[in-house]
Amino acid sequence: MKRAQDKVVVITGGANGIGRVASLKFAAEGATVVIWDINGDKAEATRTEIEALGGKAEAQAVDTTQPEQVEAAAEAVRQKYGRIDVLINNAGITRDATLKKMTLQSWQQVLDVNLTGVFNCTKAVTPHMEAQQAGRIINTASVVGLYGNFGQANYAATKAGLIGLTKTLAKELGKHNITVNAVAPGFIATDMIGTIPEKVIDMMKERTPLRRLGTPEDIASAYLFLASDEASFVSGTVLSVDGAVTI
Repeated sequence: MKRAQDKVVVITGGANGIGRVASLKFAAEGATVVIWDINGDKAEATRTEIEALGGKAEAQAVDTTQPEQVEAAAEAVRQKYGRIDVLINNAGITRDATLKKMTLQSWQQVLDVNLTGVFNCTKAVTPHMEAQQAGRIINTASVVGLYGNFGQANYAATKAGLIGLTKTLAKELGKHNITVNAVAPGFIATDMIGTIPEKVIDMMKERTPLRRLGTPEDIASAYLFLASDEASFVSGTVLSVDGAVTI
C-alpha cells in the first residue's frame, strides 16, 4: 500500500517550491491533496500537473493570514471529503534586512504569514481532527529558528516561535491522537537560490558537512514520514533536514 493512501492532506503554500514538490509526492503516494495557496492560478497549475500524473488534488485560493478564509476553506474540505487527515503548514515568506534597516511593515508581514497564518490554519483544522480522533500536523520551521541568522530577525523569530508552538500543541492535542511535529530545513535549493550570488551558494555548501544543498524532495520526504503510520509515536519533535549544518 502507498504511504498516504486515501489520506486527505492539506498543504499550505502548495503551489510553489517545497510545497509543490510535497503536493506531487503525497499525491503519488495515494493522498487526495488540497492545495491552499494565495496564488490561485499557480495552485490550479499544480493541481493540473498532479491530475495529469494520475493523482487526486484540488486547489483553493486561500490567504492564510485571513482567518475567515481559512475557516471557510477547512469547512469546504470537511464537507467534500468528510475528514482532514494531515495539515502541512508549509507557507512562508522572507523580508530580509538587518535590524537597523528592517521596517515595521517587513517585520509584521513575516509574522503574519509565518506564525499567525500557521495559527489560523491549525485552529481551523484541529476541530475536524479532534472529531475523528486522529490527525497529523506538520509545521515548517527552519534551522534559522534554532540558531538565528544575520539579517533575518523577523524570519528567525517566526521559525523559533513555530518550534515553541509545535511543542505546545503536541502536549495539548495528544489526547485526541493528533501528532504535531516540525521540520527544520537547512540550505535548500529552491527557486529563490537564483537570486543568490554563486559565491554565497558555494559558502553555504562549504558550511554543510554533506557539501551540498538540500532539495525540495528531501523536505517533502520528511513531511511524508511524519504524516505516515511509521511516525505514529513521534510528536513534539523538530526534525532537522540540513545535512548536519547545525552541528
